[in-house]
Amino acid sequence: MTDAPLPDDAAQIPVRVRPEIAALPAYQQGKQAGADAFKLSSNENPFDPLPGVLEAVHAATALNRYPDATAGRLRERLAERFGVEQSSVHVGAGSVSILTQLVLATSGPGDEVIFAWRSFEAYPWLAIVAGATPVQVPLTDDARHDLPAMAAAVTPRTRAIIVCSPNNPTGPIVTQAEFDAFLALVPRDVLVILDEAYAEFITDPDAVDGLRVLGTQGHPNVVALRTFSKAFGLAGLRVGYAIGHPRILDAARSTSIPLSVTAQAEVAALASLDAEDALLERVRTIAARRDALAAALRETGWRVPDAQGNFVWLPGGAETMQIAAAFDAAGLIVRPFAGEGLRISVGEEDSVEKVLSIAASVVKDLPEAHPGRGLA
Repeated sequence: MTDAPLPDDAAQIPVRVRPEIAALPAYQQGKQAGADAFKLSSNENPFDPLPGVLEAVHAATALNRYPDATAGRLRERLAERFGVEQSSVHVGAGSVSILTQLVLATSGPGDEVIFAWRSFEAYPWLAIVAGATPVQVPLTDDARHDLPAMAAAVTPRTRAIIVCSPNNPTGPIVTQAEFDAFLALVPRDVLVILDEAYAEFITDPDAVDGLRVLGTQGHPNVVALRTFSKAFGLAGLRVGYAIGHPRILDAARSTSIPLSVTAQAEVAALASLDAEDALLERVRTIAARRDALAAALRETGWRVPDAQGNFVWLPGGAETMQIAAAFDAAGLIVRPFAGEGLRISVGEEDSVEKVLSIAASVVKDLPEAHPGRGLA
């Protein structure tokens, strides 16, 4: 299925493991930070849980009982929120778990899963774990999805396409017009997964809105994914959701691990929805901090793509790991992608000046034609 080289210790695995799985590196989360460092590596919300959330979690003390396998109360609340039937809502242990379910439900050996690259690092292994072939379509020069190229990559073997807006880790959105034109080129029996994990942070009015696509444009092959991990600040409880055609979501449910959404996660999500006004104020703060950070980085000489999530992207190229080490030494834990660039989460206000100081100190040493150097 894959020509990836096996690891040196593959012969030490005591049972027969699929070669492509033996060759697959485990998911690498953002590096943890020490007590005196800022953790800017995992796109976490720097604010504490919303008012009422901790109280709701503390009250959910029936740990000897299984949770509701359907997360029924949360599904009902989300259905009401987005004006859909409850059967059109699926809740999972983070949106990435639903992504896994959707790929497993649609794709297997001989099939293909298309996505932009660089994008979320889980996408390739989701396809490989399903036995399918990952098809990576390069981003444009300005770090955006090349949707015409993605549409052109569709073959009779294509079963799913993942579109990430804003794109993690580079930051730009897909516009509604671009997405509409893209859907017109995609066969109606190919699943299109719109990963909107950072939707709440978007300030660009032209951005695609998955709920609008589903609600007013009638594309039954599109499933929109969102999460409570980012804007809502529930990363430690793992709860995300999908909105889409009920039969597609039924297929995803058939591949899921039962009872994976805890009762504590469900009540925390419900309490977070109750505190939406406070949430939106925090989101506005983070978005403004992001815009100021991106603008200041450009002034120092960095070529920073449009940033619409809660992070910015520095194209580090061959110098990426060296640049990351400079941030690390200053107590700033960022997320490097060797040979490509660094993603820096928008964290505490106190971290911003330190980020700018280190960024300014390293950009001046980059070669003249380096991809990370802007016009400043």
